[in-house]
This record gives sequence, structure tokens and C-alpha cells, in this order.
Amino acid sequence: MDCLPDSGHGCACESGALDEQTTQAEPLAGRTIAQISEQFDVHPNQVTTWKAQLEGSAADVFDGGTGTAPAVPAVDVKQLHAKIGELTLENDFLEGALTKAGLLGARR
Repeated sequence: MDCLPDSGHGCACESGALDEQTTQAEPLAGRTIAQISEQFDVHPNQVTTWKAQLEGSAADVFDGGTGTAPAVPAVDVKQLHAKIGELTLENDFLEGALTKAGLLGARR
């Protein structure tokens, strides 16, 4: 059995030597979420999230590269520019009001 150097992730061997107590590592599919999270030192919720992501997109990995990229929603650039303009006006107004009140000049 080939093994990578011990990465601290529960590898069955260290420095290329087979662990005497374990001849074959138990597959992840046979473990509970709690066991996997403890082995890899992550929160059980993270394991659950990763599992859901895998189940939702595993077919895309093995489709032979013929799948399409996920659809990106169209961005309304006109609406974004309008919002930027609105926020700029608000910032300018507030800067002027705070400067007149003497609250902004002391900080800058």
C-alpha cells in the first residue's frame, strides 16, 4: 500500500511504514459525520456542507467535460451605476453636513 507522508489527516502509515494495528483504512463512506470531522479536525457542520456540495455537483465532475458552466445571472450595469451615483450624492451631502457641524473636520 502506497502512502503519502503523514499529513496529520489519519493516514494509516507514517514515513512509508505500514501501521501494525491497521492493515486497511476504513473508507469514509463507512464513517459517521462525527468520526470524519474528528479525523480531519473540522466542525461537523462543515462536513455536512461539503457532503451536500458533493451530492449536488458530483455528476458534473464525471460528465466528461461536456457539461456547461453554471449560469451566471445577468448584471444590470445601468442599475448599478444609478446606485453608485445615489450613494455618492448621499456621501457628499453627509460630508458637507458633518463639516458644517464641525464634526468631520477634526477627524481628517
